[in-house]
Amino acid sequence: MSLSHTAAEYMLSDALLPEPGSSRAKGLRLELPSDRLLKFVTVGLPLCLVSLAFAREFSAGSQISCFSPTNFTGKQSAYADTACWDSLIHHGFDAEGRAVTKSLWALKVFPYSLLVVAVLMYLPYLLWRYAATPALHCDLLFIIDELDKSYNRSVRLVQHMRKVQQASAKPEQFWEEYERARQERYFEFPLLERYLTCKQHTHALVFIYILRNLLLLLFLAATCLYLVFLHLNIFFQDEFSCSIKTGLLQAEPHVPPLIPCKLVFFSIFQLISLSLGSVYVLLTPVVIYNALQLCQWDKGLLSVYEMLPAFDLLSRRMLSCPLNDLNVILLFLRANISELTSFSRLNAVSTLRETTANKEDIDTVIDFMTLLAGLETTKPKHQ
Repeated sequence: MSLSHTAAEYMLSDALLPEPGSSRAKGLRLELPSDRLLKFVTVGLPLCLVSLAFAREFSAGSQISCFSPTNFTGKQSAYADTACWDSLIHHGFDAEGRAVTKSLWALKVFPYSLLVVAVLMYLPYLLWRYAATPALHCDLLFIIDELDKSYNRSVRLVQHMRKVQQASAKPEQFWEEYERARQERYFEFPLLERYLTCKQHTHALVFIYILRNLLLLLFLAATCLYLVFLHLNIFFQDEFSCSIKTGLLQAEPHVPPLIPCKLVFFSIFQLISLSLGSVYVLLTPVVIYNALQLCQWDKGLLSVYEMLPAFDLLSRRMLSCPLNDLNVILLFLRANISELTSFSRLNAVSTLRETTANKEDIDTVIDFMTLLAGLETTKPKHQ
């Protein structure tokens, strides 16, 4: 008999979770995987394309090629290229023959506008990092610790029940006391449950999260509209007529009023803008999905933790409108499931309860532990 008692004691000791180390606070993920992917693409892609544009500019030298008159010397042709690149104004005529001008300066500032796009795309993540991350980190650390401690309390309770049952002269009286304690909710964890319930009535995290996704969606739409504007107005004109008859050359009779010029880098800018616009359009549904996932509860995590005694946040219908901080915390708990050591063990117990023949024998993790420790065999049949 002592051998079985010793085996049960070792089994219950092994079921206890180890004390969390300091690495848990450093290992918490404070961004969802989809948000991290969005940050990497929306910020990294324009920076990569900017580097390609600048590399093309520095390697190719002049970004413009003008067809100067044959009587121009080499220095005069170089001056014409420089003057036309500095002005970047197209001189043409409308349908009625009147002279019109069109500025092409957007092509010159296009690489720098991509830098502005990258900075704008990073702003929503700065908002989340400094406005929501500190509070979220504290919430996650407290809830994860309390969930694991609640599991350990259940195991220690079974250890204590074994000792009391072995020392009790009347097993029936012990089980009557146990059933009364369950009915009067002596095994509940009010701090954790009330803290989660309180989070249903706060909306700071969910407001910041939705605001971040709305800002990101706004910047994506603004960037796409900007690229459409460039294509409709500028990116179909790789040739233009430039006037160099200004300044000292204004009175020179051999200088023509207009010379044709061609933009050497035009196809590169077209490819960059099309690539960036296509990727941003494809990312728009991802941003919308991230915002809409707050419209429904992730009940899978809490349903597993209802194996803890008296933890009935779901069964008591305490989950109301999902647009609150608790739903955001549940999403990040799911992302940090590797830090939640008790989840895998409770999930295994929950699966065992679904597959066992007598489901009423396993209601909580305490019932499972008492079954493993051999206490259920001493339970009176009428119970």
